[in-house]
Amino acid sequence: MSAQLLLVDDEPSLRTAVKDYLQESGFNVLTATNAREGWDIMQQNIPDLVISDVMMPQVDGYQFLKQLRDDPRFQALPVIFLTAKGMTGDRIQGYQAGVDAYLPKPFDPDELVAIVENLLARRQAQTKVSSEDGEVPNIAELANQIAQIRVLLTHRNGISQSPAPFNIDLTPREQSVLNLVAEGLMNKEIARRLDTSVRNVEKYVSRLFSKTGTNSRTELVRFALEHGLAK
Repeated sequence: MSAQLLLVDDEPSLRTAVKDYLQESGFNVLTATNAREGWDIMQQNIPDLVISDVMMPQVDGYQFLKQLRDDPRFQALPVIFLTAKGMTGDRIQGYQAGVDAYLPKPFDPDELVAIVENLLARRQAQTKVSSEDGEVPNIAELANQIAQIRVLLTHRNGISQSPAPFNIDLTPREQSVLNLVAEGLMNKEIARRLDTSVRNVEKYVSRLFSKTGTNSRTELVRFALEHGLAK
């Protein structure tokens, strides 16, 4: 099955030319004239990769990228910037915002195809490695768990917080991870906050599941709140 791409650009001629070339290269391509339209499309069809212009009216590429990275569904989605800006400072801003590749206009369409293929292959390889480790996250389910956690926090006063019926020995780092999970943070955000890797955070969360006898982040947070473990 061909990869599905979303192309967001407010310039009609470029949008049409890039779409045609990508389709000739074997990709399925959805198009949007601006970031808001692109966002609406993604609510119904999550693409395998996004190609976006930077200089767009109302919502520019950087704002669009931030919106994507703030959503658990799109945090790992490859994003390529197409832009007339080619200065080093602009590229740095793009990479700091979380873009995967930055291609200044005018560009060779074959280079764009090569970048797309490389990013898709890398993502597939990462997914395969995670699958072999038994650690493939269901993003939709994880997002649902985070939403439930935030509901729990909203109604925190209604949850009994009696002392734990048994002693749970948590290391300082496990306690820190538990506190941040209870704040509703994703693994990537926790890793950034604790200055560690996402893989390490995953290991700490797994240990917390084991020590508390829980199977999901929602259960873990409820357990922590009920027994006064989260600070």
